[in-house]
Amino acid sequence: MSSTPLVVMRGLTKRFAKHPVLQGIDLDIPRGAVTAIIGPNGAGKTTLNKAMLGLVRLDQGTVHFDGVDTAGRIDHRSRIGYMPQTPRYPDSFAAGDVLRLLRDFRGADARTDEELIASFELSPLLEVPARALSGGQRQRLNAAAAFLFVPDLLLLDEPTAGLDPVASGILKDKIRSVREEGRAVIITSHILSELQELADVVVFLHEGRVQWSGSLEALMTRTGADSLERAIAHLMQHSTTAVPQGRMKKPSEISL
Repeated sequence: MSSTPLVVMRGLTKRFAKHPVLQGIDLDIPRGAVTAIIGPNGAGKTTLNKAMLGLVRLDQGTVHFDGVDTAGRIDHRSRIGYMPQTPRYPDSFAAGDVLRLLRDFRGADARTDEELIASFELSPLLEVPARALSGGQRQRLNAAAAFLFVPDLLLLDEPTAGLDPVASGILKDKIRSVREEGRAVIITSHILSELQELADVVVFLHEGRVQWSGSLEALMTRTGADSLERAIAHLMQHSTTAVPQGRMKKPSEISL
């Protein structure tokens, strides 16, 4: 894990109408690590991902990608591989059209990694209309597209949803190899046992605030839990206000 974070977020604040979604988020995303972002529905996970992609206009705060302020810029998006939970492709496109379109956007000289296309056995499906693919096949295409251009940051939203155990194992191995190459991976998922397998860093969001940010090992030690599921349950029981990264609230800070 590199000591210099790839993404640095400071003071991220976002409201939709009168509803606060992000409330002063300070967060670093390290290189060479898998960061799990966990929180209940409505905690701000999706908006946080969109802030990193530059797809939401923040009310306050800054996002720096590799040392560069992303405000008003879109060039950093070419260094991000995004795997949304529910991919949407034009009905008239074949699976291969999706990948060819992405290649056209990136240019002929773009570096590509086609390992997942081969590992997922997607080649026979490339001429099949995307609308005719099963949920698992669409998810495999979704993953291959996210990893294809060797991104510095991977944003993976529920990445194994709909995948069979073999495909899920292939994807997990790919995530580990990307981490070993020094790239950054962010995963949002409700499958906590899976995150426990993969995560180096855990970020717990609640009501738009960071309630915990630190290593998985430190979280387990602090909570005394024997699983990530129990550790997160502990945090949810005691989450009221944001705390500094890498530590839990003291008893005096907890409102029950």
